[in-house]
Amino acid sequence: MRTVDPAKHAAKRRAIVDAAAGCFAEKGFERTTTADLCRAAGISSGSLFHYFPSKRAVFTAIFTDDAAETAGRLEAAAKTADPLAALLDVVTELAGQLAHPAVARLVLEAAAQAARDDDFAELIRRNDRALRDGLAVLVTRAADAGLIDPGVPPGAAAGWVAGLIDAMISRASLEHDLDLPAEQAILRTILIRFLRPVPPPAGG
Repeated sequence: MRTVDPAKHAAKRRAIVDAAAGCFAEKGFERTTTADLCRAAGISSGSLFHYFPSKRAVFTAIFTDDAAETAGRLEAAAKTADPLAALLDVVTELAGQLAHPAVARLVLEAAAQAARDDDFAELIRRNDRALRDGLAVLVTRAADAGLIDPGVPPGAAAGWVAGLIDAMISRASLEHDLDLPAEQAILRTILIRFLRPVPPPAGG
């Protein structure tokens, strides 16, 4: 019996997903064909279907894999000694990645696909909830450490933080010359000012 090397299998699968992401970002889900995916990945159709049963499965894998990576990043951040610094680092890193023009187009394509595919829409909702829950953990830890305003409800704060990430994606899709490093620095400043503890009134 032929044995499968798990590491090689995972690496090949990852290469297919990465190549497909570029195709979907450029042409959209509907106009991308399996032949496009095979050309981009440098594989035959038989090889493609060995890893994925359909074009939709490849598209879905882009977002399940991304969610898993984000979850790992948030889990690691929650274990750091400085939860506020971890929160700022995670958010600015995610915003920078997601606001890349190609990724921004892919995110918009996902929104379009979610409008016509209920199962895919549920996947996107789960990913969004997982992101907000992970951010809420960091907000809670930072508040407990006295690093941010303890009066800000963690869930609500996480929602607004996630909203700022979404805003970066929207801007990147419209402003192709966006200076991402500069925008990431501004985002950090906004977060710090939003989350910082409010000093008591003078003479209070």
